[in-house]
Amino acid sequence: MRLADLRGVAARPQEREEIHKGVHPTLADYVRVAVALAVVTSLEVGIYYLEPLRGVLVELFLALSSIKFMLVVMWYMHLRFDSPIFSFLFAFGVAVAIAVFIATLATMGAGLL
Repeated sequence: MRLADLRGVAARPQEREEIHKGVHPTLADYVRVAVALAVVTSLEVGIYYLEPLRGVLVELFLALSSIKFMLVVMWYMHLRFDSPIFSFLFAFGVAVAIAVFIATLATMGAGLL
């Protein structure tokens, strides 16, 4: 949409709704994501109390927390609805942060890998 087409849109609520219709999530979408986050958090709490999983707690928690992280980023920060370049930049930043974290742990002799 051109800039000339957007002039006065703020003054016309119906046109503004038509432009954004289908682009942003509805209240029901937010509720579904909140329920999914609650379910994953409940899984994390339940997993902590299971004795047979004690050896893989860190890996399970990292996986579940990354699921929650991606849900929050995609829905509540609206990254899913933005330009793909923003998703790439965000993912690149997260990948660099994880690489630095792993390199730091490896340097300190944590023995994760």
